[in-house]
Amino acid sequence: MITNKHFRSVLIVMGIAFLASCQKGMDQLPQDLDQATLRSVNFSLSPKAALGRKIYFDKRFSSTGMQSCSSCHLPDQGFVGKGTVNSVTTPGFLFGIGEGAVKGRFGGRKPPMAAYATFTPPFNYDPFLLEFGGGLFWDGRATGNVTGSPAGDQAIGPFLAPPEHNLSAQEDVLHIIESDPAYQALWKAAWGAELVVNPTPGSAANTQNYYNVGRSIAAYEASPEVNQFSSKFDAWLRAGAPGNGGGILNGREMAGMTLFRSVKCDGCHSMVTPLGAPAPLFTDFLFDNIGLPSNMDFINATGGNAPARADAGLYARLISDGSASSYPIQVLAGTEGLFRTPSLRNIAKGESNKRYMHNGVFKTLQEVVHFYNTRDVDPQFVGMNEFPLTMSNKLGNLKLTADQELLIVEFLRTLSDGYSKPVVTAQQRAL
Repeated sequence: MITNKHFRSVLIVMGIAFLASCQKGMDQLPQDLDQATLRSVNFSLSPKAALGRKIYFDKRFSSTGMQSCSSCHLPDQGFVGKGTVNSVTTPGFLFGIGEGAVKGRFGGRKPPMAAYATFTPPFNYDPFLLEFGGGLFWDGRATGNVTGSPAGDQAIGPFLAPPEHNLSAQEDVLHIIESDPAYQALWKAAWGAELVVNPTPGSAANTQNYYNVGRSIAAYEASPEVNQFSSKFDAWLRAGAPGNGGGILNGREMAGMTLFRSVKCDGCHSMVTPLGAPAPLFTDFLFDNIGLPSNMDFINATGGNAPARADAGLYARLISDGSASSYPIQVLAGTEGLFRTPSLRNIAKGESNKRYMHNGVFKTLQEVVHFYNTRDVDPQFVGMNEFPLTMSNKLGNLKLTADQELLIVEFLRTLSDGYSKPVVTAQQRAL
């Protein structure tokens, strides 16, 4: 598949911003970050966001009463999951893969980050550059065509997924809201009238209200409680970058920033600030196959349970949803093993117990950077990629020293929210 990631941004851009960094150990906010944030800054949630927030943290929206959105997208982890957490009473994690409401039932991929996801454009295909972009979930299947935004589409997916919340019908979600006075007050404020569930399952009215659940969660995920822009990097930008940023950065952080750019990490994890955002999001919103090996820790521990040894990513999704015929055969073949490029924001938050990549194969940021640096020359990686025919050639032998790898890791730690107060953007105020 032909790619031109260095020459394209899906969104209209406002300008290129240089990068910054954060000292180790900036993981200061507690797990109940949402409450801490509300106490620390002067903003209020919109009615829709307030409703979405209550749903986001409510475990009743699952078949066992054990699973909420926040079970897999934890605030103290930057709204992603953990590495391994064994729990008898609540869903846990196994080598990065989240456990659902039913104990012992796991999803196929690592939970993606819910923070900063609302800036993602709808799923799209560029016939000139032969590239796919936008959409949420790792394979872009939350296209934005259902609720009007990828974040809204993504929010309604897990409720009815057996490996996740495991509810049987959209009415299961709606009945919880309908029977709770606190929810009814929030629903009326958000949508103009109390929720009444139509007795006919799957009715158009129920479906639209179910979509409104997703839109409400997306409104919360678009709020400054979730999209904070409060990292040391952001503080440096606001202090006058690309100068010394008021002395916020140290020498190793500056060196890590320089390396990040010089080896073209920013080719996919873009330094361009999208329209509507106050700072870079460190993603180009496109798809790529970087040549990852399988997460054998998880596969061996579960006796071959999902994820399969080879996850075809975007290709499998296009085949399963029936849209494959919309694209030239050579383009479709080039999508095997492609996954959405994630934002790097909060990538180091909670790093003491975290997993990385769509399949959770790496357990530290050092491993991640070492893979990018040596994929094509280190025997532990050579020949271990799942889909070599579509693998990107933009990484794999960057010729970085061990200390240079660590410098990039120190730079990545600059992107963790919690260094300064959250910034309320004009877009967030308008929600």
